[in-house]
Amino acid sequence: MRKDHAVALACAGAVMFMTGAAFAAVPLYDLFCRVTGFDGTTMRADKPSEVVLDDTVMVRFDTNVRDLPLTFKARQVRQQLRIGETGMAWFDVTNTSDQPVGATASYNVVPEKAGPYFQKLQCFCFEGQVIAPGATVAFPVQYFIAPEMATDRDGRGVREITLSYTFWPTREFDPDAAG
Repeated sequence: MRKDHAVALACAGAVMFMTGAAFAAVPLYDLFCRVTGFDGTTMRADKPSEVVLDDTVMVRFDTNVRDLPLTFKARQVRQQLRIGETGMAWFDVTNTSDQPVGATASYNVVPEKAGPYFQKLQCFCFEGQVIAPGATVAFPVQYFIAPEMATDRDGRGVREITLSYTFWPTREFDPDAAG
């Protein structure tokens, strides 16, 4: 009987541990990606690069919307800039509905190995947005490609990077409070 209790207690403990691990997996994976640039996650920089190289990179911009009455377009489809040079890209988002829309943009970089080198100084993706009915809002992204990409084994040879954004509904958005 005592052995049965020990087995039941061990099984219950294992179930609780696995449940906790399942809930912690997404935020821990997100933190890991943001810290390491893994899986095409871009990095956030505090200041522009002090080094600008002659090597250039073509940066392409991709825009998507999921389950929202928004149109979302990059003003420029691509920009060529020198590695280390600060670039600025503008995006226009239009709410095509008659209600305020709460949205958050997620992003990634392809090829994934370029993620750690793509440094954002300013981005609308850092926080949720509320777009008024019928409004068009211009959002900037200020960025640079870290000079280390030219010499690091993982980054050498990358000459084209695609920065892709997707707007998603914001779960915490309360349309009555926005109005």
